[in-house]
Amino acid sequence: MVDAARARKIADRIRQIVAELLERRIKDPRLGFVTITDARITADLSDATVFYTVFGSEAERADSAAALESAKGLIRSEVGRQTGLRHTPTLTFTHDPLPDSARHIDDLLAEARARDEEIARKAESAQYAGEADPYRRPDEDEDGEDGESPESADESSDRAGHSAT
Repeated sequence: MVDAARARKIADRIRQIVAELLERRIKDPRLGFVTITDARITADLSDATVFYTVFGSEAERADSAAALESAKGLIRSEVGRQTGLRHTPTLTFTHDPLPDSARHIDDLLAEARARDEEIARKAESAQYAGEADPYRRPDEDEDGEDGESPESADESSDRAGHSAT
């Protein structure tokens, strides 16, 4: 078992090695436009998961996955040589769904913005169903400071047992 910081550094190094190999040495025609997004390694350094995305259709994604699986041995031997680990971790290539999820969220946000703009356009020409201010307000000319007329203030204090004199 190694500490988390060392495992993170090794995972980053594996990500770099795999990305360089795909760019320079792997010449499989099935390999599309692949981007290595992340790599994670277990605490005992025995298994590494490499996350990737493919720009293109589902067929190109499947072809790229097959190309990565066929090149796994070469990639693993190069990872072992360049990292200097005693036991080279097994590699697992996993398609990273994060960009697809982000694209879906962006689409939802654009749809929400369009709905908000439509509601704002409708609100510009909208009119009140009743009066603009639906709350009743006593006239300030005939009322006292607290909104009651002076006579009603006297009556309420008489009921409470106090005289208004």
